Amino acid sequence: MSLAKEPESEKDESSILIVDFQPIVRLGLIYLINNSNGLKVCGEAENVHEAMELIKVLKPDIVIVDISIKGVNGIKLIENIRQQYSNLPILVFSMLDESFYAERVLNAGANGYLMKHEALKNIIKAIHCVLFERFFLSDKVSAKVMYKSLFNKSKNHYSSIELLSNRELEVFRLIGRGYGTRRIAEELYLSIRTVETYRKHIKDKLNLKNGEELLRQAIQWVKNER
Repeated sequence: MSLAKEPESEKDESSILIVDFQPIVRLGLIYLINNSNGLKVCGEAENVHEAMELIKVLKPDIVIVDISIKGVNGIKLIENIRQQYSNLPILVFSMLDESFYAERVLNAGANGYLMKHEALKNIIKAIHCVLFERFFLSDKVSAKVMYKSLFNKSKNHYSSIELLSNRELEVFRLIGRGYGTRRIAEELYLSIRTVETYRKHIKDKLNLKNGEELLRQAIQWVKNER
């Protein structure tokens, strides 16, 4: 957790808190943002606890959040922020496929979604959109969200993966990355029994017969995410 140095003048500058577990990503964002007129990074955090503490102390104008952070994931962090700071803009900045995750983060309370490979050309635009227009998505995802809204598609039409809760999806991703039950429990600060319960729910929802089928499908899912 770190606080950025305060500039000599804060007039007409929007302050930004970055939450990402990768130091190199935070450094890159700090460089891009601090070299843009009217924007400054006021602090950075790598986990949920640090993020909530810094929001309380720094009172940023916008928070940039990655989904993949240690412990409680980024989606849960978004929910926590929205519960305590109802008007604080949140931009998700992730390597994970927006076509699948964008709706989840919007439902959790985020105002926008930007994939990391688009950072150089779109990060400043996304920040301004979320700050002043309160919404940012790619054209592709905007069309998908609008389609579902207009035609009110029920969950019966969703892919089976979309039936997983946010926590179940997180466990599923870690299984696909080769994590065993004990390591998943350590990574997510859960009990082994709780992880085993999530595994059972995932198998039921995906209609998988055993752990081998679960592992195979999880590995394929992770490969397709990249």
